[in-house]
Amino acid sequence: MNANVPPPSPPDSDRGLSRPDVDGSLPRSTAGSEALLPAAEPPAAVPPEPAATVKAPPAGPPKPSQGAGRLHRLVTVGGTILVLFVLYEIFTYFVAYTDDAYVRSDLVAVAPEVTGRIIAVHVVDNQVVKKGDKLLSIDPVPFQLVVNQWKAQIDKATALLKVAQEELASAQAALASSTDLAAKQFAPRSELDRANDELRRSEAEMTISQTAIAKAQTDIGAHQASLALAKAEMATAQWNLDRTDVLSPTSGAITNLTVRPGDTATINIPMIGIVDADAWRIMANYKQYYIRSFSVGGTAWVWLDSEPWHLHRARITGIARGISRDPGVDKLLPFVAPTTDWIRLQRRIPVTLVLVDPPPDFKLYMGADARAVIFP
Repeated sequence: MNANVPPPSPPDSDRGLSRPDVDGSLPRSTAGSEALLPAAEPPAAVPPEPAATVKAPPAGPPKPSQGAGRLHRLVTVGGTILVLFVLYEIFTYFVAYTDDAYVRSDLVAVAPEVTGRIIAVHVVDNQVVKKGDKLLSIDPVPFQLVVNQWKAQIDKATALLKVAQEELASAQAALASSTDLAAKQFAPRSELDRANDELRRSEAEMTISQTAIAKAQTDIGAHQASLALAKAEMATAQWNLDRTDVLSPTSGAITNLTVRPGDTATINIPMIGIVDADAWRIMANYKQYYIRSFSVGGTAWVWLDSEPWHLHRARITGIARGISRDPGVDKLLPFVAPTTDWIRLQRRIPVTLVLVDPPPDFKLYMGADARAVIFP
């Protein structure tokens, strides 16, 4: 009963467009024209487009295998190491360098030669002294008393010796007189008996005089020995008195001074250290394969860390002929600690270098680091 109701109008966007229905026929345009329009033929089937052909990229060179690349890298690294090693050997053949070097001098340990109380210290720490300068003074009174005592002993021995010498002279004179009287063999008859008595008495006095001479000679020998002993003791006492003033045995600088007045100085116990100003040298420890081309008198160049950016010309004055492999103390052979180089422990030989013509005011410091270069 609703056959005459027109269908709803399409949206504005679809007006005037021809869209096929689901079955492929054209849609009806309006409500009253369905019967007037003939049925449209179905459109011809459109053949599908052929799929696009994908072209393969041009073939490049073949990739190397993984094993060949690794071998190439190993050869490159090995060759580089070999070249560097050869360059290092060539460099070290013409240039001998070490940074294991230091400044050294002689440390003079000054010890008093007598025991006594220190009454004065004439130097301060780090002071520069000359040979013969007075360092400290020990109380001289006890030593002066000993000197006076032996002076008196000398005077006594001298007097006793003089008395013995006079007794000897008197005995010798008496002996001479007795000898002269005994030698007389003529006299008047009236005096013959008296002469015989005097002769016997003279012979007795001669014997006494000879005994006195022997005794006097013995006394003189004893007094002479006593006098010589007194003089020797006197010399020793005077020597000890002179040693109450401790003098510098060399020129240099006082180091680590801790002595104060009132301390007790003990014989042969070091109390003052002096860095010798005339014994400066550089100790350069070179690896043993450098030593083959060194010679005493050769030229070296030294860099001092206490005065950087300056090269000082030096001369080789000594090459050690032996080192100790035991790091013990008080060794006659020097011990040089080995260094690790390519896993092998390289031993080092001390080489002594002395600066050539250093400036007058040039200062060196014992134990300071240094570097040395030698061109063999």
